[in-house]
Order: sequence, then C-alpha cells, then structure tokens
Amino acid sequence: MKISNEKILSVPTNVISGFLGAGKTSAIMHLLQQKPTDERWAVLVNEFGEIGIDGNLFSGLLEKDSKVFIKEVPGGCMCCASNLPMKIALNQLLKEARPHRLLIEPTGLGHPFEVLELLSNEYYQESLSLEKTLTLVDARHLDDCRYTEHTTFNQQLEAADVIVGNKADLYNVKDTEALIHYIKDHGYTSEPLSFVEHAKVKLEWLAGKTSYKSGVTHCNHSSHSHDINTTPTLQKSDFIRTINEGEGYLCIGWRIANEKILSRTKLLAFLKSIVATRVKAICITDEGLYGYNNTTDGIHEVELAECNETAIEIICDNIDETWEHTLMQATC
Repeated sequence: MKISNEKILSVPTNVISGFLGAGKTSAIMHLLQQKPTDERWAVLVNEFGEIGIDGNLFSGLLEKDSKVFIKEVPGGCMCCASNLPMKIALNQLLKEARPHRLLIEPTGLGHPFEVLELLSNEYYQESLSLEKTLTLVDARHLDDCRYTEHTTFNQQLEAADVIVGNKADLYNVKDTEALIHYIKDHGYTSEPLSFVEHAKVKLEWLAGKTSYKSGVTHCNHSSHSHDINTTPTLQKSDFIRTINEGEGYLCIGWRIANEKILSRTKLLAFLKSIVATRVKAICITDEGLYGYNNTTDGIHEVELAECNETAIEIICDNIDETWEHTLMQATC
C-alpha cells in the first residue's frame, strides 16, 4: 500500500469505554458493520494483559477487504500505554490507514481521562477531531461494590458523552431503574441514557463534539506491575506465560505456537471451568480456528477466518495454579 505524504487532518475520533465485560469489543464490531463501504476506519485497542487478544479477534472476524485497520497496544492501563507505546501505535495506524474515522478501545481497567488528554494535546490538534465518548455499562453490577467503588468504573461514566446500558435483555426492572438513578445521582452526562441488547450501538451516536475539556487533572490510580516494553518472541513449538496485575485485578495469559493444536472439546471444557472476571481467547483447534469470550453470562464462541497462534488471557482475583496444567492437557 502506497503511503501518502499529505497531512492527516481532523479525523473523527471516538473513545469506546466501559468496565470489564461491558461489551466494548462487541460494540465496536457492531459499529464496523455499519461503516460506509467507501470509508477506511481504524481501531486502536489497548488491553490490560500482555498477550493481546482483541486485535487478533477483530482481524479474524473481519473480511480482508473491509477497509478496517487494527492496531493493538497490550500491556496494561492506557495511562501507562499512553506514553511512548501508544503514541507510536497511534501514529503508525494513522499513517497506514489514513482513516475516515478512528475508534479507540481502552482496556476495561483503563482511565479514560488519560486517553482523552493524550488525544487532545497539541500534537494531535490538526490530525484528530475528538468526537463523542461512548461508555457501555452492565446495570446488573450496580449492586456490586467492586464496580461502584472502583475509581475507573466511575471515571468511565464521568468521561462519557453517551452512556449505553448494554445487555438490557438480561435486566429486570430494578436494574434499569438503578442505572437511571446512578447516572442522575452522580451528575453524569446530560444526554438521554440508551439501553441496547448485544452491544447494538448506533452509528449516529458517534457524531458530535465531545464535552471533554483538556486539562482535566489526571487520576491517582492504584499501583500495578507489568513491563510493556518486553514481549517475548514466540518461537516454533514455544509456550509463553505472562502475568501482570493492577487496579485490584490479576491477569495471566498464554501464547502457544501454531504447531500446537488444541482439542476443541477439551478447550471448551477448560474455558467453561474457569472461575474469573473475564476470559478471552483465540485458538487453533483440531476443528478449526475459534475466538472465545467468557464472562459471567457464559461462553461465546465464534469462528475466525485467520489465527496465527493460540492466545488465552484470564483476568481474575486469584490465579488457579491448575489452569496451566489443564490447558496443556488440551493439546492434541
């Protein structure tokens, strides 16, 4: 692809935010399905873990001629990745895609104000036009203090121009009312609250300038441990494990070289057995290439068009030492 030297000007840019399991990735996939066919869109994905699943999941689900460009920044919250790694990834993505729209998905544990501040700084004044921030929320978690007392959860709502109550088909009346009152009581966005099923957000919700004002004081987030600068290279027949922690959660992940094929039956049994906040995977199995998303609502399996290696990531409170052994037993 020939790279143009013309200036990149005023690319409409949206942050798609939300806590763990809120449905950010599904929402972006739904938005991509609504993309005008003659437009090029770019998606920058940041993940809490070191492995990186979502970027590969997007690539595996999209058609090759979709005019969608994906780049991933694994390795923790955006407030870390918003330094050099994120800037490099964003600049490369803009240069390669020259997009008509840019979507940014921070990790569910990422601080949105850090991302918005970066996108608003002088360096991107000409190239980006910051439009509405969408935050997805699952109202069923409003009775869980791990969510409502988590700084990131509340900052995601505070930063939102549009708040979307996702998975509304699973709510009861109490859940719906709880979200309405929570937003009102905290003085979050003045725009009407929207409720959707299966993250079916509307393209029109992206349009319009964000209400975010540059210069917001950055958050004092909790300490975390990871190294975003050293991702091991996966060699033939290799198996790599990574662990990082932060924001009150642990993350363990594995990368498995494509020479190692997993039994789909054993893999599904393994994924279903995991008790964790979030599990994502892209896998090469004896029955084909599959992507997995396992939340408290159950496991969702999709067939992928491509997958270069198996990668699995678990976000949890405690790491079960038997997980790795069980995973290895799933290889053919």
